[in-house]
Amino acid sequence: MARRKQVVDETTARVRNLIALDAANIMRRLEARRSEMFVLFSRLRSREPMLSTLSTRYASATFHDLMHLPVREQSVVDHFYECLDALRWYFTYTEDMPSTAQQTFNTLHRRLEEAHRKLVATLGPPASPDGVTVVEGEVLRREDKALT
Repeated sequence: MARRKQVVDETTARVRNLIALDAANIMRRLEARRSEMFVLFSRLRSREPMLSTLSTRYASATFHDLMHLPVREQSVVDHFYECLDALRWYFTYTEDMPSTAQQTFNTLHRRLEEAHRKLVATLGPPASPDGVTVVEGEVLRREDKALT
């Protein structure tokens, strides 16, 4: 029985890591290509740079794969991919001019960033290739004490 639980725990950890990797790669690409996407959209009138940036490597994840996650984690993952889908849908069908598309992108991107923060907080960050866990942090409030 202990062996079966260990296999289930390992499967769950693998599913979490693949989702975290996919989400981190999407967010990294968005940040790296953000300004160039709109330059290309404006110049070429092509949606391809935006859509390829939003592509997911693990589009073949199945219901069977995701059922290994606890219910709360499933909901957080679903919310992230719903926000991603909203961006993808917008870029697939928009007829907006580049400046309007960029404004809409900013709004949808903020939602995706928040969903990503929740995803990382819930699933944890992806494991790095060298096995070291990478932790991202941000100073929320800093209280300076006067030296006496």
